[in-house]
Amino acid sequence: MPNSTAENQETISEEIAAIHAEHSARAEAAGRPLSAHPPRNFAPYRSTMLRHPTHELVRADPEEIELVSPAFGHTDVAAEENDLTIQHSGEPLGERIIVTGRVLDGEGRPVRNQLVEIWQANASGRYVHKRDQHPAPLDPNFTGVGRLITGDNGEYRLTTIKPGAYPWKNHRNAWRPAHIHFSFFGSAFTQRLVTQMYFPGDPLFGLDPIYQSIVDPAARQRLVAQYDHDVSEPEWALGYRWDVVLTGPRSTWMEPEDSDHA
Repeated sequence: MPNSTAENQETISEEIAAIHAEHSARAEAAGRPLSAHPPRNFAPYRSTMLRHPTHELVRADPEEIELVSPAFGHTDVAAEENDLTIQHSGEPLGERIIVTGRVLDGEGRPVRNQLVEIWQANASGRYVHKRDQHPAPLDPNFTGVGRLITGDNGEYRLTTIKPGAYPWKNHRNAWRPAHIHFSFFGSAFTQRLVTQMYFPGDPLFGLDPIYQSIVDPAARQRLVAQYDHDVSEPEWALGYRWDVVLTGPRSTWMEPEDSDHA
C-alpha cells in the first residue's frame, strides 16, 4: 500500500490512465467512438469492484411496477422550490449561485414539463444525511434539496449555494470535486436519469475516479457547467449555464442504476 498521499494519488492517476488507454485502444481497433458511459467495474472507483452487477439484469413487467405521472413529495411542485436559499428562516452561508440551462433530447428538441430533482452538499461540503458524519459544519438554513419543472423551451433555473468539496473513503486523502446532483424524470418513475454537474476549473478533476471513470474527454466535459456573466446578477449571485441532453451520441452522462450517487 502507498505510504503517502502523493504516492497514493500517483497510483490512482496511473490506474485511471491505464484504463483510459485500454478503452481508447479498443475503440480505435473496433473503428467506433469512445463510449460516454464508464465500465461498471472501474477499479480506481474502489466500491464498484464489490457491487457491480455480475449477472444479467432481471427483467420486470413495466406494467406491474410503473407509476405514471411521477410526483415527489405530498404536494405539487411550487415555483419557489427551485430556490434552495429561501427554504428556512435565515439565509444559508456560502457563495450564492444561479444555474440555468435547457433539457434537450438527442435531436435538440426541448424536453418540456420535465420533473427535475436537485440535491447537494452545503458550502462546507456536508450533506444533511445520517451517513455523512465527517467533521464539517451543518448549516441550519440549508437543507440542500429542491425540485422544479422545465418550461416550454426545456429551460430551468436554480438558485442555490455553491457546494464545497468533501472527503470520501475511496483512497487516502480522497476528495470529491464540488458538484450538484440532478435527477430527471420522464412520464413515469421507471424513466429516471441521474447525473452530476461540476464547476469549471476544479483542481480535483484529475484525482476523482468517479469523474474520470468516463473515458471520453468530451463526455466528461459535458458535465461541467460554464460561467455565464449574463446569468450573474449584480451584487447577488454568480451565474452558470449547463444544458442537459438526455439521448443520442452527445447525451449527458448519467449514473448507472446501481450507483450510490457519491
